[in-house]
Amino acid sequence: MSRAEVADVQDAQYVEGAEGAEDARDVRDVRRIWSLGLFRSELAITFRRWRTLALLGVLAAVPILVGVAVKIETSDGSTIGGGGEGGGPAFIAQVTNNGLFLVFTALAATLPFFLPMAIGVVAGDSIAGESSAGTLRYLLVAPAGRTRLLLVKYATTLTFCLVATLVVAVSALAVGALLFPVGEVTTISGTRISFGEGMLRALLIALAVAASLIGVAALGLFVSTLTSSGIAAMATTVGLLITIQILDQIPQLHAIQPYFFSHYWLSFADLLREPVYWDELVKNLGLQGVYAAVFGSAAWARFGAKDITA
Repeated sequence: MSRAEVADVQDAQYVEGAEGAEDARDVRDVRRIWSLGLFRSELAITFRRWRTLALLGVLAAVPILVGVAVKIETSDGSTIGGGGEGGGPAFIAQVTNNGLFLVFTALAATLPFFLPMAIGVVAGDSIAGESSAGTLRYLLVAPAGRTRLLLVKYATTLTFCLVATLVVAVSALAVGALLFPVGEVTTISGTRISFGEGMLRALLIALAVAASLIGVAALGLFVSTLTSSGIAAMATTVGLLITIQILDQIPQLHAIQPYFFSHYWLSFADLLREPVYWDELVKNLGLQGVYAAVFGSAAWARFGAKDITA
């Protein structure tokens, strides 16, 4: 074969390779666009459901009820006693002095049950709900595949975690500012910080609470891949949440309690210390990451091998 023929063959191979690379890039672009479009669609569908709006409404109502109750209780000049350091009752004792503490109180009140329950409902319905509605098979026809669909569902659930937490915080801030005075914040350590820094601490606490729900979201997603019934997935997830928190309160189980995803939830109170205590906050985030990795991997393995017939 002459040099000219070899050159022609090489040119043809280069053109074919370039066209193949261009096709591969086109496929990647289509998948990326589809994934972003699906994520936006999932967000729209999730936050337009009456069930989701009802959950957010209940979460927004909790700070209102707590604020009104504290206002009525202290309207005659009496005060509300506080309990353990850094817990919900200690925050309640400070609400009448500074309405910003209603944010911390509301988050402490909703984190053990209301917030996880809402996350469990959304996460449990993510895959099982599509399966029971008969739409899961059509979603998988798109070029993203099962892994991308699972990631989109998880990202939607995490977004709901953040939105639900912020709903509680914003509602509490509005009610606290309306019913009680606001100003400098006295930390758990007894020092005083400015209202601006107190607002920053409140935002950090809200983000820490939202991050505390990462493990719950992964658990709910995994449960959702095990069944084709959305109601069964939601009930199972919420039941597991309640069971774990009951076990976390039994003294005889103290050896394994640090491994429960709910064990360090109230560590967000350490953000109101001066200086901030990071030990339990870091443990909480690390534990949530482990739960996300374990149950996320289990969900991926289960969903990847699941026979989709509807």
